[in-house]
Amino acid sequence: MKYDYVIVGAGLYGASLAYLAKKAGKRCIVLEKRSHIAGNIYTENVEGIAVHRYGAHIFHTNDKKVWEFINLFGEFNSYINSPLAYYKGKLYNLPFNMNTFYQMWGVIRPEEAKAKIEEQRKARYVTEPRNLEEQAINLVGSDIYEVLIKGYTEKQWGRPCTELPPEIIKRLPVRFIFDNNYFNARYQGIPVQGYTALVAAMLEGVEVRLETDFLADKQKWLSEAERLIYTGPIDAYFDYEYGPLEYRSLRFETEVLDTDNYQGNAVINYTEREIPYTRIIEHKHFAFGQQPKTVITREYSKTWQLGDEPYYPVGNTENQALYSRYHALAERERKVIFGGRLGEYKYYDMDQVLARALETASTLGLGL
Repeated sequence: MKYDYVIVGAGLYGASLAYLAKKAGKRCIVLEKRSHIAGNIYTENVEGIAVHRYGAHIFHTNDKKVWEFINLFGEFNSYINSPLAYYKGKLYNLPFNMNTFYQMWGVIRPEEAKAKIEEQRKARYVTEPRNLEEQAINLVGSDIYEVLIKGYTEKQWGRPCTELPPEIIKRLPVRFIFDNNYFNARYQGIPVQGYTALVAAMLEGVEVRLETDFLADKQKWLSEAERLIYTGPIDAYFDYEYGPLEYRSLRFETEVLDTDNYQGNAVINYTEREIPYTRIIEHKHFAFGQQPKTVITREYSKTWQLGDEPYYPVGNTENQALYSRYHALAERERKVIFGGRLGEYKYYDMDQVLARALETASTLGLGL
């Protein structure tokens, strides 16, 4: 065998395992279909600003081991994610907190906000929510659901909230304090030099081949490796034998503006159904930038089709059943490990991807 490990994908999962394999003295190669490393967290320099090409990525975790690991590869700044929501000419703070409730109803005390939510919950309460709409109204009442959840979510997932599983909304924070920090995480920030530099540090000294489609020559690469780590779509690996899984994809419109400050915040969500994009990202605010120009990106959610980049697994009952069939096939691939958001068909955050990579490394004897 030419390699101990062939690793498919130069995102966080693949790059982490490549680093640990090299550290353990293993022969490995990373294959990446795109023309750059770092997967969807890729950042590129535009007008001196680190632009998140594939959407905003804020690293956050409560896992000290994961935080210590990621800090081996670059310094993080102190950015705190505090997005805003725009609805019909008004701005609301996210996540839902006392600032949001004041903006929505004019209430200033927690018991007033709780009473308002409880009043609306009672009118439409469902003991066992069957869909996202019922779960959201149980959680925050009808006003916040209609203004800040419904339109945005339906744009994001491309279907009515009544057809989406309740689990999607369960992770949404609701706080009765004046705190705009979206993530309830002990560790949070963005790499000072950008994510691309961070992943490059992981891959230092590792053979990487860009613009190389593993699936176009699968048997060749399988024959050259003792083990193969695959981070692409699991259904694509098996040539869609049971049909494709469902994903959501994204489209981005990025432009450079001749102003130093366009919207005053890194992320503003647009929750009206009539506005086609889901959010506008102003990249310089992730790094407290003072550049004379700014770069903004409008983000559009779209239905995934073969050939598009898959971003979000659609984890409803039908897709989970289909994934189970592919997972059964994967279990038979003794020399192949399927990992990451696409390889495991799970909506992982970045820290969860790293935690899974570290678990895999430990199983393979590639621990820190």
